[in-house]
Amino acid sequence: MDKVMRLASENGLVLFSKSSCCLCYAVKILFQEIWVTPTVHELDEDPEGREMERALLSLGCSPSVPAVFIGGKLLGSTQEVMSLHLGGGLIPLLKPYHSMLN
Repeated sequence: MDKVMRLASENGLVLFSKSSCCLCYAVKILFQEIWVTPTVHELDEDPEGREMERALLSLGCSPSVPAVFIGGKLLGSTQEVMSLHLGGGLIPLLKPYHSMLN
């Protein structure tokens, strides 16, 4: 869990993903469309990916990916990200971390 929390807090917007996950792809496209670039950690391409996946599950991510962190805090998965965006709350959360949104 320490590695997940360290990686999550190293950048303003962090996405834990799997390269074959269609929901992860949808979240990546959303961020691309609003002109933000998350730091992406592909768990299926990381030797410690299984351990990180277990840590994400223990943090309450179900399913484990996609898992989005903003400012080192867990935002959630696809449902939370999309709901927040549709409600107008995602971009204000991202503004402190991405100058293009200001």
